[in-house]
Order: sequence, then C-alpha cells, then structure tokens
Amino acid sequence: MIKTIHPLAGALALLTIATFWLSTALAELFASEATVIIVKTAIPWGFLVLIPALMAAGGSGFALAGKRRGGIIDTKIRRMPLIAANGILILIPSGLFLASKASGGEFDTGFYVAQTLELAAGAANITLLGLNMRDGLKMKGRLRRKPA
Repeated sequence: MIKTIHPLAGALALLTIATFWLSTALAELFASEATVIIVKTAIPWGFLVLIPALMAAGGSGFALAGKRRGGIIDTKIRRMPLIAANGILILIPSGLFLASKASGGEFDTGFYVAQTLELAAGAANITLLGLNMRDGLKMKGRLRRKPA
C-alpha cells in the first residue's frame, strides 16, 4: 500500500504546486484583475489538498526507506526539509497574505513583492519535488541512471 501511496501523493503534491504556480503566472500576465482575485483567493483552499499530499509523500517515503541510507535515498531525504521549510515559511504565509490582499483589491507594492517571492519559492519547490520524483523513478528502474 505504501508503494502506491508514495508516488501518488508525491505526484499530487507536485501537480498541485505546479497548478498554483502556472495559474498565478498566467493570471498575472494575461488575465483581468477579477481573474487574479479568483486565482489568489482559491489557492489557500488548495492547501487542503497540498498539505496532506506532502505529508503522505514524506511519511511514506521515510517508511519505504526504512533503515536504508546512502546514495539517492540520502539525496531525497536532504531535499525534504528544504521543501517543507519553503512551504511552511514562505509559500503558505504568502499564499494567505496574497489571498487577503487580492480579496480586498489591494494590488500594491506589498502584493507584488509577495507575489514575486511566492513565484520564486514555488519554482524552487517544483524543482525540488521534480528532482525527488526523477530520483524515485531511477530507484524503481523506470529511468536510466547516468553512467558514473
């Protein structure tokens, strides 16, 4: 069961963050202010999917690793605190702040500074989760490893 939960939860987390990022970028670049408001106020509701998915991916990953260490497992484990810290310290607070500002129609300097920070942090988490997914696929033999 854990072997099924881990990749599904990881993929759901990555897809959720990518959806937040892409919808934000597209709304800011090409859509109306009303669309930006809808996107920014919807994102915190997505945390109800994202947070359990990240917890399930992390917990199941540690369970799958067991006492094994070294190589790719250590690399994946080292990324997880960065992913979690980025989410807890930057992404969730900025998502809530931006939702609050957007719902009040306050598109000021603070909004755009937080928006820039959120997009950068989101891109970092997409990258880190993508690397973890790639390494997991390598471990399962679904991707070829590069020769040393």
